[in-house]
Amino acid sequence: MMMSDKHLDYLRREHARLEAEIDLASRGLRPDEVAIARLKKLKLAVKDQIAAWSRDLGVSEVA
Repeated sequence: MMMSDKHLDYLRREHARLEAEIDLASRGLRPDEVAIARLKKLKLAVKDQIAAWSRDLGVSEVA
């Protein structure tokens, strides 16, 4: 496994972690919409990084 593959795996794990954090934050009695919006922006940025790395590596799968 090359270093770039490891980075892509890290990005996919981070995307999943952010998804879980958003889900958990959304379930509260009074969800913090500002915090959730911030998490969603981070998740989108990670998704964009995954797409860029995938293009560079010639991988067709995007999270």
